[in-house]
Amino acid sequence: MSTRILLILCFAAAACSQIPEGGSPLATSAPPGTATPVSASTPTATLIPTPLPSETASLPPVPTVESLEAIVNTNLLSCRYGPGPEYLYLDGLREGWKLKLVGQTGGNNWAWVKGTKNNCWVNVKYLKIDGDFKSLPVVYPDIARLPRTSYYPPTSVLSATRDGNNVTVTWLAVPISPGDYEDENMFNYIVEAWRCEGGQLLFDPLASNRETISFIDEPGCAQPSHGRVFVQEKHGFAGPAEIPWPP
Repeated sequence: MSTRILLILCFAAAACSQIPEGGSPLATSAPPGTATPVSASTPTATLIPTPLPSETASLPPVPTVESLEAIVNTNLLSCRYGPGPEYLYLDGLREGWKLKLVGQTGGNNWAWVKGTKNNCWVNVKYLKIDGDFKSLPVVYPDIARLPRTSYYPPTSVLSATRDGNNVTVTWLAVPISPGDYEDENMFNYIVEAWRCEGGQLLFDPLASNRETISFIDEPGCAQPSHGRVFVQEKHGFAGPAEIPWPP
């Protein structure tokens, strides 16, 4: 009997020695000096969103054509040396005349007319055009040039300042003799401003008899604004004097 009790106590002691203190029967401590292997984590894929195409499709550029046919639809249309109503007059075109348009400014509504001797500029609102005049090549100021005069010197720009979107330019006076006026309505100066308005770069020829002028130039155009000043007399144009554009 005592021998049986002794065997039971020995088995119980052996079973207790296999459970560490405060631990779980399934936990196994690593032997001293042996690194415990760490399972490698599975890499997590990073999803990169594919950019969607822009919802606002940009308009395709208007194809360039060499020329367009047009017909004068007003009683008498002035054709001028420059692309605006205040440049020197070259010729008058009668209603019903057929014209060949060969260029534009890219910034206003004037088109360059092919002439027998000299080309000249007309306002397209007085024409019936077979096509879109904006598809004509831009020829001003690099190809279509103003006739120059040797009778008067160019002016010099004195200042160009900005107050918000308002730009003011001043220049030196160049007096014109009374006999060198084309007529009583001629302006002494033509200020050509490539200015920004509504996100578009406009070509705006401005006329003045004083040595200063102001105009609007807004931010937001991809192309830089710029401008120049011509002296005008009946024989042609002196200059230009470039405007140092204010920031």
